[in-house]
Amino acid sequence: MKPVLLWSDALIFLLVIALILFFYRLRRDPQTRERWGQVFSSRLGMVTFTLIMTYVGIALLDSLHFRKALDNPESLQTEEVFYDNKVTSVLDILLQGMGERFERTYSAPFALMSFEKKNMRDAQGNDIRDFPPLKHAGTHLEDPSERGADILSRSLTALLWGLLLSAVVIAPQWLMLRTSANPWHASWAVQAAVLCFFTWLVSISHYYHVLGTDRGGADVAYQSLKGIRTGVLLGTLSTLVMLPIAVTLGVMAGYFKGWVDDLVQYLYTTLSSIPGILLIAASVLLFQVYIDLNPDFFSIGMEKADARFIALCFILGVTSWSSLCRLIRAETLKISQLGYVQAAHAFGVSHTRILSRHILPNVVHIILITFVLDFSALVLAEAVLSYIGVGIDPSMGSWGNMINGARSELSREPAIWWTLTGAFFFMFILVLAANLFSDLVRDAFDPRTAARRSEA
Repeated sequence: MKPVLLWSDALIFLLVIALILFFYRLRRDPQTRERWGQVFSSRLGMVTFTLIMTYVGIALLDSLHFRKALDNPESLQTEEVFYDNKVTSVLDILLQGMGERFERTYSAPFALMSFEKKNMRDAQGNDIRDFPPLKHAGTHLEDPSERGADILSRSLTALLWGLLLSAVVIAPQWLMLRTSANPWHASWAVQAAVLCFFTWLVSISHYYHVLGTDRGGADVAYQSLKGIRTGVLLGTLSTLVMLPIAVTLGVMAGYFKGWVDDLVQYLYTTLSSIPGILLIAASVLLFQVYIDLNPDFFSIGMEKADARFIALCFILGVTSWSSLCRLIRAETLKISQLGYVQAAHAFGVSHTRILSRHILPNVVHIILITFVLDFSALVLAEAVLSYIGVGIDPSMGSWGNMINGARSELSREPAIWWTLTGAFFFMFILVLAANLFSDLVRDAFDPRTAARRSEA
């Protein structure tokens, strides 16, 4: 195989390294460690954090890309190795070919027959129009009436294997953390549920399409899992692009005031007056024109889709910093008038030192709260952008693309509901976990919440 490193792959691994370093540095700051301890001291904090880390882990597995080597024909006398144009990830290997089992068109969850009729011939050679059997679902059954019992027995077997795998994963954690004050049992319960679910999903998908198939015959459960990487990366990268702009301009406007404040206010007021969707759509379309006019820059189709994805993250970040900038400007205006900041000015302390020692540490709580809140908003924004046709490239797994494709399917009779259900389920879990976790972070880091808690 030939490793493939996309720009988005490099960025997600840099993010993970930065996250590890961030939590390592927390150990040096007792106050910050205490605040994060409040987040993880509740069962809700452990549950939501475990769910978020599950999504991040799946995104990492889906970011390890490679191209498989092709078998050279016997007539081709050469030692040169040729590679498949299709880019595969480690997640695809773990899913054991779930994305390679295509049907002709739609099929319902756990169905044995196609959702649409087709012209066929019966055993006597007569032309009939009926529902054809699926190529990759229920072919092992001798009698279709055995489907219910077969699903039940295979589900029980898969769940037993999932429990065994959970015991292997959780046992070392229990030995190391059993004396910890944090409610790790809540995290272990979520880990066991996740491992059992994915073991069951992969096992059953060998014999049935758990969430059915879409118009092109692709497995909906596989597409929903592939959308996890897009959702996690889009929410994270866009927020990280936005943070430096918002923090720098907000602190400068609130601290230096005068013409600097007027300039920054003019910038974010002008940006806020432009409809966000129109600005994002125009920027994405301009970049798409650049990609179309420079095809030589991309050796494979996946690189084109990745370039458009990175551009969308950058555009979302650049166009969504105004709200955070306002908050940081207001907080900096308040902090700059406090006594210890005025005393630092009186003693001749430099602006750089005042900003790094007194201003920035006191706006960290706003940055953290905004980060987790904007993450959820940007994940949902991708679905909206894909709905209007300026989102993720159709060749990439995306919940937005699935929702966009489902809008016409719901108007059919009978309605095709499972494509929307798959995208909604995985998006709902991620956004709900991020929102609940953000509430806990806000309660721990917001000074006003801490003041109310001390008064009570």
